[in-house]
Amino acid sequence: MADDTSIFIGASRKPDDSYQRAEELLLRYGNRHGLITGATGTGKTVSLQVLAEGFSNAGVPVFCADIKGDLSGIAMMGEGKDFLVKRAEQVKLDPYQFQEFPVIFWDLFGEQGHPIRATISEMGPLLMSRLMNLTEAQEGVMNIAFRIADEEGLLLLDLKDLQALLANIAERADELSARYGNVTKPSVGAIQRTLLVLESQGAANFFGEPALRIADLMRTTRDGRGAVSVLAADKLMMNPRLYATFLLWLMSELFEELPEVGDLDQPKLVFFFDEAHLLFEDAPKVLIDRVEQVVRLIRSKGVGVYFVTQNPLDIPEKVLAQLGNRVQHALRAYTPREQQAVRTAAETFRPNPDFDCATAITQLATGEALVSMLEDKGVPAMVQRTLIRPPSSRLGSITPDERRKIIAESPVTGQYDQVVDRESAFEMLQKKTKEAQDAEAQAQQQNSGGSRWTIPGFDDVLGSGNRRSSNRQTVAEAAIKSVVRSVGSSVGRAIVRGILGSLARGR
Repeated sequence: MADDTSIFIGASRKPDDSYQRAEELLLRYGNRHGLITGATGTGKTVSLQVLAEGFSNAGVPVFCADIKGDLSGIAMMGEGKDFLVKRAEQVKLDPYQFQEFPVIFWDLFGEQGHPIRATISEMGPLLMSRLMNLTEAQEGVMNIAFRIADEEGLLLLDLKDLQALLANIAERADELSARYGNVTKPSVGAIQRTLLVLESQGAANFFGEPALRIADLMRTTRDGRGAVSVLAADKLMMNPRLYATFLLWLMSELFEELPEVGDLDQPKLVFFFDEAHLLFEDAPKVLIDRVEQVVRLIRSKGVGVYFVTQNPLDIPEKVLAQLGNRVQHALRAYTPREQQAVRTAAETFRPNPDFDCATAITQLATGEALVSMLEDKGVPAMVQRTLIRPPSSRLGSITPDERRKIIAESPVTGQYDQVVDRESAFEMLQKKTKEAQDAEAQAQQQNSGGSRWTIPGFDDVLGSGNRRSSNRQTVAEAAIKSVVRSVGSSVGRAIVRGILGSLARGR
């Protein structure tokens, strides 16, 4: 049975279907990443739930997406249903204890959990281009836009900031083309139209402040258990590109913010990436290469990444090679591609002479899986046909009232509820435009030969009832603009972007 150095997953079976041994995930190899695959309805969500419970009890915070709503049950005490009790007896789980786990619910739309946001500056040009499905030429313009924003100290917090910057770029197209290469107004216009579509799909809820603090995903309770952050993703899945880009950004933020820690006795955080095929679907090679690099390097930050998908072919080979802990549920093999998937899955396991792996994959029952975890010295264990243990928390979704109660009692209640709209690129560019217009009006007035006497600091013009049109700055205005200029120039020098283009803090 599992102890405080491992997570009990289930029990493997002998060829005669009798009990063989307990199958465990060693916590010291929890950051070596993992894979949970299988056809719809074969038990992937329960395997995810069992692993999340085990990590939480070990004091490891967990982040996972709830695609269908049934993972939310991890927040409530389990119930002794007959089939669960029977499975507990089959895997020799004694005593079979029920638990509720410390859960923080999140939702990009703020409806089924705390709002979760990022700024466009944090997202970076690569992920924004991926989110908007831009062409190569449009992606070039997006890179130029972020370069200008970084150099000129223009904060890109939300969609209106990016729209304002793109409009400014269109006006300066000739000037910028001489500095950065061809910047065409049609390309800028196409990006602006894509932004409008993105806004209509609800992405505006995601971009803004207060932005998510990574520390809030790494909380532990007073009794030492890791918090389970559950992202409500049923509505989010209607925009799969936003879902995949958000999780990519989150993985990138973890990589950029967390310090190097090497191999620990257990991970600092475990990240479950459900519907992982969306991450790689139609993704350009440069993005896949960088994701592979992040997956390879984030291990040393103490983060374990577990991909959950139907088909092992959904994961690029270079990424697949990084995934040491594997749970393979049943696959169907009706088409040539499905047959290829079965062969691929079978070939990734260390063979077991007691059975043919490829045949077993097509014959697994619901709640049964082929399991291979890393053993001592990080060597993959021989694959075993395994009955997955029943979860200790509720199997299935919670009620809306239960969800509201958990959200109200959450440790982050009130921190992300109110949107903060501070001065950023939109306001700064508006101010520059107004100053330019005022300067032009004054120049035209001087050229026309008109002259007026004014007293500085007063609005009335001597000899006239008109308001003053001078753009003369007050002392306070001059001080503010000086600060903005100094901040802008220092931001331009200090900004460094990481592997996936997000802001690399502290570098």
